[in-house]
Amino acid sequence: MSYADYLIQSAEYSGNVTCMGLDPVLDCLPSDGGFRDRVNGFFEKLFRRMKLEGVSPAAFKPNIGYYVINDRPRDENFEGSMALADVLDMLSSFFPSVPVILDSKRGDIAKSSLNYAIEAFDSWQADAVTVSPYMGDDSVLPFAFENKGVYILNRTSNPGGKTLQNMLAIDRIEGHEHYPFYIAVAHLIASWANEHEGIGAVVGATNMDELKDIVRYYAGKVVPVLIPGVGSQGGSAEAVMDALRQASYDVRLARINSSSGLTHPWKKGPAPEDWLDQCMARIKDLVSRTRVK
Repeated sequence: MSYADYLIQSAEYSGNVTCMGLDPVLDCLPSDGGFRDRVNGFFEKLFRRMKLEGVSPAAFKPNIGYYVINDRPRDENFEGSMALADVLDMLSSFFPSVPVILDSKRGDIAKSSLNYAIEAFDSWQADAVTVSPYMGDDSVLPFAFENKGVYILNRTSNPGGKTLQNMLAIDRIEGHEHYPFYIAVAHLIASWANEHEGIGAVVGATNMDELKDIVRYYAGKVVPVLIPGVGSQGGSAEAVMDALRQASYDVRLARINSSSGLTHPWKKGPAPEDWLDQCMARIKDLVSRTRVK
């Protein structure tokens, strides 16, 4: 099954296009103990509750940095990496039909990019990965594995993204004479996606004018979009869904992500006694606002 078909299938099965970020912060996790034990206990209880209540997002997105920061390789301690492996195993058990996007934002010269692709797809067995486009096609295309997803940074949700991404380009494309750099990147992404199914874009929900420009450009094309920035960063799920539909973009190919807003909405530790109820309420709310029908 192609990655685009996998997205469509999981959206129809779950009934939504929510992507749940899995970025554990040690101080916000309940109970005591080491990082791996606390992550295991937290997500096992949360996933079990979600499964029991029939609540499933349409994708999961662990950011690798939140895990490997807890490794101490020179001390032969890989607690963070092992915690990520545990979480991925739990996802395979609880949500076997839901895509997993490894958020690692790789991108290097060709051979190094291939190594990073093998890390994501073979070592971690992820379904998709995030990639930087800055070094061009020989940096991006090694990630184009068959039936895997590649989300290329297009217009990101962070405030500093405008520094480069909104600069004006002067090369002409499709009748445009002056246009922001993120449109030039969108043009490249669309051309790569035409040759390699599964290539998509990261487009932040915090910049709605830019998001509308980009999804209009992708409408009618098979270009999956990963949309971070909803929740804690201030983006609106309703506004994103409206923009996708107004652009005639196939919403089933989109994934609207929230991370800390779903897994630790209290922001700073320690976790409250009703942490599980708080998480479930936030997850259900985002799922309800990203319905495909």
